[in-house]
Amino acid sequence: MDEMSMIMSVGAGVESLAPEQFAPETVYLNTAATGLIPAPGVAAMHDAATAHSRGRAGSEDHFQVVDAVRGAFARLVGVPARRVATGGSAAVFCGLVAQSLPGGAEVLCAEGDFSSLVNPFHVRPGLHVRTVPLEKIAAEVRPGTALVAVSAVQSADGRIADLPAIGEAARAYGARTLVDISQSAGWLPTDAGAYDFTVCVGYKWLMGPRGTAFLTVPEDLGGLSPVFAGWVAGEDPWDSTYGPVTALASSARRYDHNPALLAYVGALPGLRLIEELGPERIAAHDRALADRFRAGLARLGHRPVPADGSAIVSVPGPGPTERLSAAGVRASARAGRLRVAFHLYNGAADVDAALAALS
Repeated sequence: MDEMSMIMSVGAGVESLAPEQFAPETVYLNTAATGLIPAPGVAAMHDAATAHSRGRAGSEDHFQVVDAVRGAFARLVGVPARRVATGGSAAVFCGLVAQSLPGGAEVLCAEGDFSSLVNPFHVRPGLHVRTVPLEKIAAEVRPGTALVAVSAVQSADGRIADLPAIGEAARAYGARTLVDISQSAGWLPTDAGAYDFTVCVGYKWLMGPRGTAFLTVPEDLGGLSPVFAGWVAGEDPWDSTYGPVTALASSARRYDHNPALLAYVGALPGLRLIEELGPERIAAHDRALADRFRAGLARLGHRPVPADGSAIVSVPGPGPTERLSAAGVRASARAGRLRVAFHLYNGAADVDAALAALS
């Protein structure tokens, strides 16, 4: 087999895992920015919006669907639903953790990590934020480190953090861990119970609309101060609508902030699809496509950022994204590089179309 045939055989025959639920009008390789919403999610939002516009009984009651989404996310990341808080922003949940740290606490972060994760610690007065290269995080945990905050997969270039080593180092020094799984949950099998806190948005690899986000906490709820608590955080929300909330929920729901109903209605089908297919199968699919793309890039003389095993590929210097856009390929420019991402609705033909546009 010649070199060209070997390259094209990587990921050959890989097709969408759910072609009946997606109908992209472009070659969509931009999941790291925003995932596609499956057809059942679009239909569910339309039906819910129609019901609300017509004032149908019960159309304003969101607790049932929010709890269904909470449960689906909990199963995906391997923790009980009582350990999952729901809201609309990862940054808000990171801010909750930041506000709960004592003055003078040291927070260890990775260079160039996503702003929604790290900025809440930079703007909280009285914290010492120390930033080191991603590959040195585990080695840089030290006595006095209160929290390690890191993304499981780097948004800018797809590099995967060595979370087992980071977790071991954090435990050795009594530091807590906050892991942003926004770029991993949905394709990379995740055990949220291995960390003190995780945050995740639902509009990327979970294929939901914007406005959904999740926080996981330890069994003891993590000692967070519920500074954003409103009426939905009450043990009985409908008895917590006026005056101070006298009894916060005994579960992680005490950290909920008022959810966007339509977003949560639209989020459930994407989570159910991931549950049906399984993260392991999705990971194998996404990685096969990313490997096919990396092999093609090598043939074209491009060197992607080393990120073995990642569904995200970051490429220095292949030209602006306008070149891909002109060929009907959707991708992103991040940190001065081209970034493409492969998910369950992509196939080998999408990889080849992107390579053809870059050749």
